[in-house]
Order: sequence, then C-alpha cells, then structure tokens
Amino acid sequence: MTTLPTRAWIAAVWFGLALFDATQNVFLMRTAGMHHAWTALFFFRFFYWLVLALVTPAVLQQGIRFASNHRAGWRTWIIHLAACLMVGVISAVWTATLESTLNPWMVSDTPPWLVLWYQHFVGGVLADVVIYATVFAIGYGLHARERLLLEQAERIKAQLDGLRRQIEPHFLFNTLNTVTGLVREQRNDAAVDTLAGLSELLRRMLDDSGRNLISLGEELAFLDKYFAIQKMRFGERLQYSVQAPPSLMSASIPSLLLQPLVENGFKHGLAHRAQGGAIRLSVNAAGEMLDIVIYNDGPTIPSDAAPARAGIGWNNVRERLRGLYGERHTLEMRNRDGGVEVRIAIPLSGVTA
Repeated sequence: MTTLPTRAWIAAVWFGLALFDATQNVFLMRTAGMHHAWTALFFFRFFYWLVLALVTPAVLQQGIRFASNHRAGWRTWIIHLAACLMVGVISAVWTATLESTLNPWMVSDTPPWLVLWYQHFVGGVLADVVIYATVFAIGYGLHARERLLLEQAERIKAQLDGLRRQIEPHFLFNTLNTVTGLVREQRNDAAVDTLAGLSELLRRMLDDSGRNLISLGEELAFLDKYFAIQKMRFGERLQYSVQAPPSLMSASIPSLLLQPLVENGFKHGLAHRAQGGAIRLSVNAAGEMLDIVIYNDGPTIPSDAAPARAGIGWNNVRERLRGLYGERHTLEMRNRDGGVEVRIAIPLSGVTA
C-alpha cells in the first residue's frame, strides 16, 4: 500500500504557503498606502487555507485509490467533482465566518454573512478546483511512482533469481565432477572440503535471495569460497589474486555481481588452456564511483565473437546494473595485454569515513 506523506510534512507545506500569502498581502497593501487592520488581515489570510490543509490527506488518499482502480468510470469523476464542490462550500463557510469576525478591511458596514459566503464560494471555486486537482494528482503520482519502483524491484529480483538458476546447475555439475575426480584419486579430505565449500555457497545464495545489494566484503568472501572450489578443480593451473582496500569493504554492490563475470573467465578462458592461467580482481574508488576490474590472461576475444562470448551471465549483469543505476554505471569488456579485461563502475555508497 502506498505510504502517504506524514501529517507533519503536509502541515509544514501548508504552513509555508499560508505564511507567504499572509505576509505578501500585508506587505503589498501597506506599500500601496492602504489602511486596514494589519494584524487581523494577517491572521485572516493565514487561516484562510485551513480547510484545504485539513482535507489534504483525504484527497491524497483518493488520488492513490483512483490510481489503483483501473476501472474508474464517469461515476467516479462525478463523485470527485461533488467532493471538490463540498470542499469549496465548507471553505467558503469558514472564510466568511473568519472575515465577519475579524473584519480585517476595517469596514463600518460589514456585508451579511450569507453575502460573504456567496462571494467567497463563487470567487474561490476555480482555485478550489485547481488545488483539489493538484493534490489529487500528487496522490495519483505517489502511487504510480511506488508501483513503478515495485515493478522495477520485482524485475531485478527476477533477473537475480534467473542468474542464480543459471549459476547453480552449471556450477553444481562442474563441482560434483571435481568431487568425483578427487574421490577416484583417493583424495577424500579434499573431496570433503570441496563439498563443504559448495554447501556454504548454496546456503549463502539462499540466505541472500531477498537482497539486491550487499557489502563488497560479503561479495568478496563469497568469491573467495568460489575460488577455493575452482582451485580444487584446476589445481596449480589456476592463479588468482584480489586487491581491494579495507576502507571499501562496506561499499554496497549488487549481490552475485562478480561471480558470473569470473565464471566467464574460467569458461571461455582458462578452461581451454592446458597450462591454465591467472585471474586478477582489483577494486578502487574513483571519485564518486566504485571501479572494479576483472582480468584473465587469455585467450583474447576475436572482435566478431564478443557478443557470443559474453553469454547469458553477462547480459543478466548488464540488465541488473541498468535496473539499479540507470545510466550511472559502466560495464565494458575488452582485450588487453594478451588477455581479457572486464571493467565495472557503479556509484560509490555505503562507505563510512
């Protein structure tokens, strides 16, 4: 359900408007050389807006309900028009009573109350309609914005779930093959360690299933366990290093951002080389951005094969970054120094001084 602005915020907005209107009226009339009861005029203009301020929460709520009811027809519009006119009637009653009591214009012959009510109702009906429609539209916009954010969050969650579903079968298959090979070689302790590491990874995936953002430290801890399992698989053929300053460990990054990109390095790079290779990960702060570089030492990508090499994991990462950060991110893959470099830049947040 859409959350309304707090009553304190609504009161603050109307207080500011009333204060401005009352001050402006007194100042302009005094500057023009008019003679009125200035204190009474100030309070008259200040409390002029009271009825509209009091009905604002209800009108906002109606705007939210209208946005959530896609079958609203002409009857709904008639009801809102009647509600708007009712607000105008009550506002005119209040204003006429206020004016007849305070007599801010210092007139000796005050018009009858009914005349004042009629004047304020007719003279203010257009303003009442505009204000009602504006507040109603704000309520409608609040609901539409929240609905958009929820849809975006659900889309990102679905992408993350899809990424997990992609990771788990492929990674499970390779890991279980590794365990089988270790058992055949009678390296039972290594097989048990590999299964324990796999269990920890799967538990982490389940625990973080509802989180889109985690700390860099948590992501690197997950990646370290992933590397440990891959080390069992590739042995001395795999060399890896991670460089990240301790001050950035609390930085927020998307969950499971790095693993599919590192997996690409194994799948399309090291796995095809008898001599193995190295994967290097570095993280640095660059102004207001978190700069992440993942490098594997080959082989390079043919210029016409980059999209095919990127694969589903790459596309999922790209869509998640776009959903979380809009255009405020960078995701690049390029050949460098005989290998392949992936660079990610996202807004730096969550770091405490």
